[in-house]
Amino acid sequence: MEIKDLKSLIKMVTDTDISEFRMESKEEKIVIKRGPEKEYVQMSAPIAAAPVAMAAPSAPAASIAQVVTAEAEPVNDKYEKITSPIVGTMYQKPSPDADVFIKIGDVIEQGQTLCLIEAMKLFNEIEAEFKCRIIEILKDDASPVEYGENLFLVERL
Repeated sequence: MEIKDLKSLIKMVTDTDISEFRMESKEEKIVIKRGPEKEYVQMSAPIAAAPVAMAAPSAPAASIAQVVTAEAEPVNDKYEKITSPIVGTMYQKPSPDADVFIKIGDVIEQGQTLCLIEAMKLFNEIEAEFKCRIIEILKDDASPVEYGENLFLVERL
């Protein structure tokens, strides 16, 4: 199947409310699935070639944000986790030459800044939603973070 034909099939699926399209012939098998998580095309031929996967035209931004899962980290049940509300880069200090916002053992008041997360050139302050003590800082300074990823382990006070 030609690339232009694949593009036509993908356009047909994205322009309608079809959630899955399958087509099989002697030479190839095509599956196009569409949903809230991602859209993709999978093609395999009897030739000794590996299956080809093509990304479909971009999914809506709201769908992309739902595709995130937090990393599984072993934590003590008496502590709570503070997670990232957005995807970006976490910074533990307001500028490269400044002191960090918080340290392990610090008691943090509600509304106090814990860190910054840069997303698309905008710096977002992540504030404590409750009074707590910092038990562990789970991400390094200037490290990438995903939506829902654990940033801090805290003890609620």
